[in-house]
Amino acid sequence: MLFSTPLFIVGFLPAALAGFLACGRCGGRKLALAWLFVASLVFYAWWNPLLLPLLLVSIGVNFGLARYGRGTGSRAWLVTGVVFNLGLLGFFKYSSLVASLLGHSLNGLILPLGISFFTFQQIMYLVDSYGEEAGRHSFLEYGCFVAFFPHLISGPIVRPSHIIPQFQALQPCCDWRTRVTAGLEYFALGLAKKLVLADSLARFADPGFTAAARHDPITLVEAWSALLAYGLQIYFDFSGYSDMAIGLARMFGITFPVNFNSPYRAKNISQFWRCWNVTLSGFLRDYLYIPLGGNRHGEGRRIVNLAVTMLLGGLWHGAALRFLLWGGLHGAYLIVHGWFQRAGLKMPASLGWAVTLLAVLLAWVPFRSENFVGVEVFYAGLAGLNGFALPAIFIRLLPCLGHFAGSVPVLPYLGDARTLSLPEGFLLIGLGWLIVLALPALQDMNRGRRTVALVASVALSVQALFFAPVTLPFLYFQF
Repeated sequence: MLFSTPLFIVGFLPAALAGFLACGRCGGRKLALAWLFVASLVFYAWWNPLLLPLLLVSIGVNFGLARYGRGTGSRAWLVTGVVFNLGLLGFFKYSSLVASLLGHSLNGLILPLGISFFTFQQIMYLVDSYGEEAGRHSFLEYGCFVAFFPHLISGPIVRPSHIIPQFQALQPCCDWRTRVTAGLEYFALGLAKKLVLADSLARFADPGFTAAARHDPITLVEAWSALLAYGLQIYFDFSGYSDMAIGLARMFGITFPVNFNSPYRAKNISQFWRCWNVTLSGFLRDYLYIPLGGNRHGEGRRIVNLAVTMLLGGLWHGAALRFLLWGGLHGAYLIVHGWFQRAGLKMPASLGWAVTLLAVLLAWVPFRSENFVGVEVFYAGLAGLNGFALPAIFIRLLPCLGHFAGSVPVLPYLGDARTLSLPEGFLLIGLGWLIVLALPALQDMNRGRRTVALVASVALSVQALFFAPVTLPFLYFQF
């Protein structure tokens, strides 16, 4: 069940919220939490009920290990729990990759929804429990922490020390009208990012990457249009999901952390990672990079730790070697940035921003490509090695363009391959970059701007929600 579908918005959400408030009014916090836990399980099972036992077993095993293990002075239960969680994740997510590397095929294995996210959630819980940071709580409170439907499928990755105390102190019916209104506002704005912006940009991103995967030579304009569109698509898609998750959680009295903070305005790659998918960045830093030693053991160890962290972060995004390449590129960026800092070298702010944005965009190529052939062909297109062409009608309007560009009837891998696809794509991509570079982030908007954005968002989202020919899943769906 997707947040961006009529079934969720007019069916599941009103029923879940009404039941939560009714249980809170009649039976108090515990009954409301029980309702929320069951509703979250229904939400998870909707896609495939056969996977629900996996989630329940995972929750039960992790809670049991932490409950009966901490305070014993032994680390065996922590190691057992981490191995258990990584084993589940490895079996379901990476078995096919390992089999393919060995020359075999593994068909019929279903990737459980959200396994990447609830695995990290529970590893955090085990580690924090070992350090006595997670506190004492009931199974129901822990179950809600893991299975709470706003973040179960695609995050954000929330820390147990931040969320579990909120479930313990929850007052289901306290100021619920204000809470629901604020949550609906956040949800509506996030929904518009997804349906109106991300899904529209997909029409200009997908054809170029699909053509490159087939080894079709995409030209300069097609390649850069697809890349600029995809950079916006993945931002609006995942940022929109995070905003919707924040809004949904707020309706139920829970506060999630901000997950995106204008990352494309970053002046260096380190700042980018402090603003892009903030909760994942924090997890990789605090539960992987620092435990590996961070930068405490010399430059050589820092390089190794950064490389391992980003390679594993890339592999976490998907069971394919191209995700390793994406993680490796970002690891290399961070290593070079560290060298610049240690040497006391600083770029002018505008140049630092331009270099950072270009580096991030170029790294999206292997992340989005369907295979390594597509990566090679796409980079060739970006470099202009496959030629520079424009529709003939534009060359007739501006003959000087004919000195640089070849003339074609249409650009076959741009949008819908129509003459108007070029100006339409440029206008949409330009609007998207204007929003991410010039307008304040959602959490920083004043009341006036937010009201204007909300009115436009609701009007456009309703049309897309009920009349769009197809609903595109989130890019991080079944992840």
